[in-house]
Amino acid sequence: MLFSVSTGTLFIFPLPKIFEMAAEAGFDGLELIINQDFEHVDSRKLVGELSRILPILSIHAPFMFLDGWGNPVDSLKRSVELAADAGIPLVNFHPPSWAKFEIGFWRWMYRIQDFHNEVGGGEVLLTLENMPWEGSLKINENILSRSEKMVKFITERNLYQTFDCTHAGSGKTNFISDFYLFYGSGRVRNIHFSDYSHGRQHLLPGRGSLPLTRFLNHLSAVGYGETLTLELLPNEFPKDERIIVESLKEILQYLRRETALPPPDSSAESR
Repeated sequence: MLFSVSTGTLFIFPLPKIFEMAAEAGFDGLELIINQDFEHVDSRKLVGELSRILPILSIHAPFMFLDGWGNPVDSLKRSVELAADAGIPLVNFHPPSWAKFEIGFWRWMYRIQDFHNEVGGGEVLLTLENMPWEGSLKINENILSRSEKMVKFITERNLYQTFDCTHAGSGKTNFISDFYLFYGSGRVRNIHFSDYSHGRQHLLPGRGSLPLTRFLNHLSAVGYGETLTLELLPNEFPKDERIIVESLKEILQYLRRETALPPPDSSAESR
């Protein structure tokens, strides 16, 4: 398993500083969110400079309008091109929102029969992220909000998944059964890891109500060998840079400890 951290976790810092802090904390790499830092710049050059500090394990396609990146379909395609040029294996994206009338994006998705080959060019994996249930009525304003429907869609159209713990947990605290539904499809390639409590998303592990330690133990039990990405809100940390790095080190130790394979059964070896 590779342990990554989302650049959104530390977005109050400049991108090079985020990469340096993640490297110091000991993470294997980062998930790079394409945001305003990628407006009016040479994106390929920037990605190359950042990759020299620490590997980029995945790109998160824009989930807001960025000048020069076009509509959601254009920005996703441009993210895939950027990933392919830089040798980044995975691009994650959000499904269309019916509440925001993303009808063109919605129709485009249903026209694609094979995402890996038609959009990813046969080399970049595309992962669709499960989205949160919000408000007092627990409404999910995105298409494919039901896990069963998303599993069917990604399986039929050669698409993969980023499983977001806090988004799944916003619908029901014991989200592990939903994870197994996705995991059983063989399509999970990335996990966004954080806690959730009473409408508050992307909390530090232990600050919410999700069974995260049990979830990590399950990942160990099933032999999950893909990427796990820490995705927190920046205000979960104090403002002191040194304290943030030490906190990241502690979280990484926790992740590694709880996903470590159990030691072999010595009694079984002796038989």
